[in-house]
Amino acid sequence: MDETYDVIVLGTGLKECILSGLLSVDGLKVLHMDRNDYYGGESTSLNLVQFMMANGSLVRILIHTNVTKYLNFKAVDGSFVYKKKKIYKVPATDVEALKSPLMGLFEKRRAKKFFIYVQDYDENDPKSHEKLDLTQVTARKLISKYGLEDDTIDFIGHALALHNDDSYLDQPALSFVKRIKLYAESLVRFRGGSPYIYPLYGLGELPQAFARLSAVYGGTYMLNKPECKVDFDGDGKVVGVTSEGETAKCHKVVCDPSYLPDKVKKVGKVARAVCIMSHPIPDTHDSHSVQVILPQKQLGRKSDMYLFCCSYAHNVAPKGKYIAFVSAEAETDNPEQELKPGVALLGSVDEIFYDTYDRYVPTNDHSADNCFISSSYDSTTHFETTVIDVMEMYTKITGKALDLSVDLSAASAAEEE
Repeated sequence: MDETYDVIVLGTGLKECILSGLLSVDGLKVLHMDRNDYYGGESTSLNLVQFMMANGSLVRILIHTNVTKYLNFKAVDGSFVYKKKKIYKVPATDVEALKSPLMGLFEKRRAKKFFIYVQDYDENDPKSHEKLDLTQVTARKLISKYGLEDDTIDFIGHALALHNDDSYLDQPALSFVKRIKLYAESLVRFRGGSPYIYPLYGLGELPQAFARLSAVYGGTYMLNKPECKVDFDGDGKVVGVTSEGETAKCHKVVCDPSYLPDKVKKVGKVARAVCIMSHPIPDTHDSHSVQVILPQKQLGRKSDMYLFCCSYAHNVAPKGKYIAFVSAEAETDNPEQELKPGVALLGSVDEIFYDTYDRYVPTNDHSADNCFISSSYDSTTHFETTVIDVMEMYTKITGKALDLSVDLSAASAAEEE
């Protein structure tokens, strides 16, 4: 261990493993340590519950690094949204949209005009902007131009743009429009019933695949290293990491919040229910893998609730078994009561487990101490917020932006057998 590294990465959570892989590919000398004797940290399949957007940032990183060769994916069967105590499929085709009971006939016409605007919108073509500067105009103002009903706005903002609360309405509309475009592009990617994909054998495969990438490019791995202590010089700059009496020197440290608890602050708490079932979620067309979004307004909450289900079809449960997760940003100290609306949609459950975990964000000045700390995972059931954190950290560590302009056809989802 008595060597000097460019970067020491602590924790094998997904964010840390992606960064370890990217930095190794860049030619940096990386040592990656974890106090556990397994990969994944807080992003093992049972801890982290998220689907991937088929055209999203995580898929782009997988292709950019060629990690796709270590993984197999399968399309997720369906995406659903909760409205007035019922769940409805988010339409995946024009035909489904016409038949969908989510909106009445006249509302569908209004919504169609809005979707045509979004579809035709091109940031670099002013003609497509219809005299609206989306870096200035709010999402609320853009939507009001089309006279859409509240329930439709709920559906578009939360089930398509995947915002987890309504604060986006008063922010510039550009991000909102880009998110809907990403959803639409991801939807047509594998022509499935949803825009999502999920790795066969679960999310635990992702950290391992990036760890393999790092190793291929010369990264060194050490699991089961207890009490990894980060060492600093007199000016508060990181100089190395000590474990079991041995010290590895380094210029920078990348880690999750648990390794530097005095440089983070708690910003919230996620409540979760993990449920084992012997049937698919009712009213989801017998889907083996689904996401259901319960918008905040439908529940009288401050943020959305998420329901995620996968099964033996993705090789994450024994034959005939389904695993469902209900998650939300905790707004009370009673997860059982708080998650009731989501759990009620599951039907009969064989086993149910409740837990909560705290969410942390870094408070340090990385330019002063050379410590780059990831934020805790949020309650969303898709990876876009996770990857934004990774990309921002990558830029802080290397001083350059991550180029994700890739040929998306390089990733494919497994066909149904």
